[in-house]
Amino acid sequence: MIDTGIDASPWAAHDPVLPGRFRVGSAAAACVHATTQAAADLFAARGGDPGPVSVDVRHAAAHFRSERYLRVDGEPAGGEDPLTGNYKAADGWVRLHCNYPHHRDAAMQVLGTDFAAGVATRKAIDVEQAVVAAGGAAAAQRSREEWAAHPQGIALRRLPLLSIEQIGDAPPRPLSKADRPLSGVRVLDMTHVIAGPVCGRTLAAHGADVLHVGAEHLPVVRPILLDTQFGKRSTFIDLRTAEGADTLRALVRADADVFIESFRPGSLAAKGFGPADLAAMRPGIVVVEISAWGWEGPWRTRRGFDSLAQLASGIAAGDPPVPLPAQFLDHGTGWLAAYGVLTALRRRMETGGSWLVKVALARTGLWLDELGKTEVNGKRLIVDDLLTTTSSPFGLLTHIRMPGSLPGAQPNWAHGSPVPGSAKPEWW
Repeated sequence: MIDTGIDASPWAAHDPVLPGRFRVGSAAAACVHATTQAAADLFAARGGDPGPVSVDVRHAAAHFRSERYLRVDGEPAGGEDPLTGNYKAADGWVRLHCNYPHHRDAAMQVLGTDFAAGVATRKAIDVEQAVVAAGGAAAAQRSREEWAAHPQGIALRRLPLLSIEQIGDAPPRPLSKADRPLSGVRVLDMTHVIAGPVCGRTLAAHGADVLHVGAEHLPVVRPILLDTQFGKRSTFIDLRTAEGADTLRALVRADADVFIESFRPGSLAAKGFGPADLAAMRPGIVVVEISAWGWEGPWRTRRGFDSLAQLASGIAAGDPPVPLPAQFLDHGTGWLAAYGVLTALRRRMETGGSWLVKVALARTGLWLDELGKTEVNGKRLIVDDLLTTTSSPFGLLTHIRMPGSLPGAQPNWAHGSPVPGSAKPEWW
């Protein structure tokens, strides 16, 4: 494992940039700086001249809630399912995640159609356990002290913020001189929601050929999809079929450099696409596993999302709960994953090997919590000067520009978000 050395202190004086007392601004700037510097280091290793890296804290903070600012032809892209939210229980609060139909159905199976009434007479923990057992996604509110004593909270404190480890042997693989840090690097992006897609979006901004792999039968949240697919291509592969599995194996073997996935731990391994399988198919590959609750502990295979982790860990503790002003756990984890990819690719150039990068939303949340709070509340963030427009098949997208300055190869997206499944399952 590698110590990231990611340090938020250089930007601490700027916080709070956003409403609230958590150091979201300086933590966002630290993630953007570390990732952009890793891109600069890789670019230099390829013979490029990156120039000095710099980060604007306000820009970084705004980008960590990019989905809030996205507009399609001047109109909001939409929001989350109206049933998703915090509900008052008999002894506290519980959050239900219903943005996917199967999660909404699981909650209805437990609570009926009136969630408020169904939750009100029960203990929050009982609601959490019943919804999770039914295949849904829920979290009871806990205090920071309760989470610190919880078996999963204890497991998280034993984990690094980011794990980068060699998982197989392969000869060094040099990358030729190019005009961008990730030119010619092929990325399979098998992720959903925010954290994983943000990782792929970040790599695309530095020049990677990112092929997002979804499936026609899987549900998506349209506003998030529009916000996180910049610079990518999109294809459909159905892993329920032998043909689909063969297609994905062929993509891996055909010079895939990076494989990112954000399914629950063990899900893809059961289909023959675990880290060891991928390293055997394609020696020298960099595999990224993104999870909600971490890769150890009793909750390691539990469904989870940013808002659930905030409630369970005490970050959002309050009556009612007080969420962060950005989905920092999602965005921060995505940027940390991209940092891990860039670092592993440079190590592959120097020493070879296949590599595994592991990050988790709840562990990112623990890091943010450990940074402490400010003494004052932040104010409303003005972002007009940070916006730009990009064309897409859906219309003109207004969005936050890519943060992080790299003068020799400024990160940017070549195009807007594609229509899901619009590309063939092949490399350029």
